[in-house]
Amino acid sequence: MLEARFESPLAHAEAAANTYVSLREIAERGMIDLRGLASDKKFMAAAKAVLDVDLPKQPRTAATWGDIRVFWLSPDQWLITCPRARAQELTDALTKELEGIHSLAVNVSDMRAIIRLEGEGVREVVMKGTSIDLTHGDYPPGTVRRMRFAEIAALLHIVEDSVIDIYVFRSYAQYTWDFLRKAARKGSEVRVFPKAE
Repeated sequence: MLEARFESPLAHAEAAANTYVSLREIAERGMIDLRGLASDKKFMAAAKAVLDVDLPKQPRTAATWGDIRVFWLSPDQWLITCPRARAQELTDALTKELEGIHSLAVNVSDMRAIIRLEGEGVREVVMKGTSIDLTHGDYPPGTVRRMRFAEIAALLHIVEDSVIDIYVFRSYAQYTWDFLRKAARKGSEVRVFPKAE
């Protein structure tokens, strides 16, 4: 009998060589799409009971507890990331805890690819594909933002000053990877972000 086997969107992608920032896929993260009303105290309490962290209520913010991260996506939507092996367990726990409360929790681990950029110059590389000015003080570590990146829908997470994760739909993973490999080629550096003192 055949068994389902997970294969990451970039399992067969050409390695990112000769780049001035490192690029790699984060394949081991699971993702849960959570919907509900931030104004509903029962919903917020039920989510916290499962996740051990308050859902962020402010735009472009994230909350972290252990290996769980929660990204604010809209007033009634959050993206929860966790180890892939825990995604279904957490989805089931949320569904059970939220029973009778206007809400929805869905395991969407296979929906998106996550590409991590690391090193000096990551903000400049990302800015080659978006109109967002990442040199602005509005983008400190922890910032989460939906954006148009290289003409496709993407989600930006600034993990640290020199570490950025880009989330794209699985079908655009190869396209995004190829764009980033070219944008980060040695010799194509554009130094617009000041070095930290």
